[in-house]
Amino acid sequence: MRRNRGFTLIELMVTVVIVAILSAIAYPSYLSHVIKTRRSLAAGCLIEHAQWMERNYTTCLAYDKTGAGCTTTVNTAALPSFSCKTDLTGIYSFAIEGTPAISGSTYLLSAAPVEGGPQASDTKCGKLTLNQVGTKGAAATSGCWK
Repeated sequence: MRRNRGFTLIELMVTVVIVAILSAIAYPSYLSHVIKTRRSLAAGCLIEHAQWMERNYTTCLAYDKTGAGCTTTVNTAALPSFSCKTDLTGIYSFAIEGTPAISGSTYLLSAAPVEGGPQASDTKCGKLTLNQVGTKGAAATSGCWK
């Protein structure tokens, strides 16, 4: 008597169901981790930009000027392209915000998720902000700067 070896259709379907259940649990957890990681990178990048602003202040005694002789006006376009900013291209946009956007004694930096980008689903925190005294945006109370 010859016996066939191999998987039955039932065994195969049980395996497929187990893999589907594990995937349904693991994938959302993975996406949540990726969002938190990008948010942490954006927060670190904001701090790096704030340090750049402080270095300008020690040289020019104003936040709104930079360059040799302090003749260049600081605006969003003048923010340097640090590697963190390059890494987050298409994910976060960095800007100097506020009214006025910047003055000799104040600034407000922001990192906002790009609309339609991979971080747009970050509804918990949204836009991160940081000003000249180190005050973090309203999202700081919900653990967004961890």
